[in-house]
Amino acid sequence: MPAPPRTPHGFLEILELVWWRLDRALDLDLIHWSAMLGALECLEVGCTAVIDHHESPQAIEGSLSVIADACAEVGVRASCAYGVTDRHGAEGARRGLAENERFLRAGGDGYVGVHAAFTCTDETLEAAAGLAADLGVGVHIHVAEGEADAPAAERLADLSRPDWLLIHGVHLPDQHALQGTLVHNPRSNMNNAVGYARPARFEATGNPVALGTDGIGSDMLDEFRIAYVRLRESDVTAGPETPWQWLSTGWDLMPEARNDHVTWNYAAMEPWHLAFSPGVRPERVEVAGEEVWADGRSTRVDAAEVRAKAAEAAQRLFRRLDDLD
Repeated sequence: MPAPPRTPHGFLEILELVWWRLDRALDLDLIHWSAMLGALECLEVGCTAVIDHHESPQAIEGSLSVIADACAEVGVRASCAYGVTDRHGAEGARRGLAENERFLRAGGDGYVGVHAAFTCTDETLEAAAGLAADLGVGVHIHVAEGEADAPAAERLADLSRPDWLLIHGVHLPDQHALQGTLVHNPRSNMNNAVGYARPARFEATGNPVALGTDGIGSDMLDEFRIAYVRLRESDVTAGPETPWQWLSTGWDLMPEARNDHVTWNYAAMEPWHLAFSPGVRPERVEVAGEEVWADGRSTRVDAAEVRAKAAEAAQRLFRRLDDLD
């Protein structure tokens, strides 16, 4: 991947110079192969379900279906949302809302997505919350990940509901009045140097805490280990049972995954063992009664072909990034 135009200094510049540029370079074909490879890598580490939101301002219409179809082809459950934002003007926000509505009304599994409050007008936030309420789903939104979004709690307090997903929450105050599940992403937060969310504090405010990766990998057991050592760094009395509970909250967000079965190459699948046992891998994965991973390979798709096509797509993506301003 080409380097950004200059070295980012701080979270906002990381967004502007890396991630938001990448979003602008995506088209539907690139999204397809990205989702295929991502789903394949989920099975490789025993993850059967993905909840995420997506942005591709030059290819909004149909993007959620492309992602959902690619995951279904591999055999991974997916809950999708388009991250609505006013970064590309009111028309871009309108198109993002329309893509969420189209996908959900067509029977897609997901949420109404919002990038983050600090990139949206109050009108867009209200429209997203209203659409989610009309469709009977929650809102999937990044909240107070960096200091620039610290006012999010005040702006969202009257809109949020218990079925919302509040991603990050690093700079939320202890008493924030937001409803919803707080999703902790320790590796991503460390990578972007935004600080430690101290997620254990949110349980006191009635917010369930779940564990996520913010798209920086699929290995939830590894994310559990990172969550544990990050918690331990701030509280030497803490044990791995707490981040293990955060990991388990994922099943509350996608209950169907409780019916999936993974056979691991390690017998002691409990927190005190797994917190100190890297290298645990699945031998067999069954999703919705179908074996989708066995003997180190996918049963549905040719992994070599997916990787080859994804590598070709990546080179095309990199050329598009080089062409961006």
